[in-house]
Amino acid sequence: MSYVRLVDVTKRFGEVTAVNKLNLEIAKGECFSMLGPSGCGKTTTLRMVAGFEDLDDGEIHVGERLLSSKKKGYYLPPEKRDFGMVFQAFAVWPHLSIYENVAFPLRIRKLPSAEIDSRTKTALKATNLLDVAKKSPEDLSGGGKQRVALARALAINPDVMLLDEPLSSLDPHLREEMRFEIKDLQRQFGFSIIYVTHDQAEAMALSDRILVMKLGVVQQIDTPMNIYRRPANKFVFSFIGLHNFLEVERKEGAYRLLAGEALDKNLTPPQDLATEARLTLASRPSEIDFVDDGGISGRVIRKSFLGEFVDYQITVGEQTVRVQKGRRTQGPEKDENCRLQLLHPVWYKVDE
Repeated sequence: MSYVRLVDVTKRFGEVTAVNKLNLEIAKGECFSMLGPSGCGKTTTLRMVAGFEDLDDGEIHVGERLLSSKKKGYYLPPEKRDFGMVFQAFAVWPHLSIYENVAFPLRIRKLPSAEIDSRTKTALKATNLLDVAKKSPEDLSGGGKQRVALARALAINPDVMLLDEPLSSLDPHLREEMRFEIKDLQRQFGFSIIYVTHDQAEAMALSDRILVMKLGVVQQIDTPMNIYRRPANKFVFSFIGLHNFLEVERKEGAYRLLAGEALDKNLTPPQDLATEARLTLASRPSEIDFVDDGGISGRVIRKSFLGEFVDYQITVGEQTVRVQKGRRTQGPEKDENCRLQLLHPVWYKVDE
């Protein structure tokens, strides 16, 4: 059952439409990520849910509450929406102790002292900060400061947690650690998460569902697995994970790589694309095998050892293909010829 609902939500900045008629439903307790390149509208959408931006059209609901409606002339300010919010900047106050940083929003609400103490300690315990509660946040690492921001958001007992690039300023090891801590906190407290990021790995690790946006328009909403395995269009395929795009043309009844060889007869487009004169053949670098016979011929121009896998760049006619294989997989050397088999090819129109 949907809990957060956006109905035909639209936001314009001058002549630019940042978000265009967005319809979205998020379940209670769901972790929902918005993913896309800079300028796609994901942060603007989050700011409209938070109340930092008003709508130009549409409505936003949470549970039975109406938060914003341009048509009805209704707008609930951010401080009355009772959302937990964590942003890229830690926004901790160095002149206050960690305890007081977390307690501050509760004091603003003028809650009883006993309730402030109970909620603050619960949030500090959940984020492993209780033992350092009397210290300054300046004594903590970047990950520790982000925990303070999380604890402060948890203390208000939010039904919805809004996270805008909260881990982007952390180093890779801390980012990986914190993403799992956020997921554990969600399971413990049961709140919904709306998470904005451009980091695909974060979105895939945290999310129950992912929305991929481009220029304010939804491209696909689905589970991480389906987004990766069954992208709705060429843009989603290109944005999620590594990709290869090979241009293919139809000549004399056969499909050929541009300035290259004819494709194996088993490598043909689906029926609905069979009349197209030119197509794009898409594949993942991790879903290509080296084979002795058949497939596509190529030549290795670069071979790089990257720890758990080996990364190859291979010329195919006048185009290049990237291949990644496990470090224990036997593969060709630089300047050697090879043959490639695409394991899960996907076909798109060239201008899609």
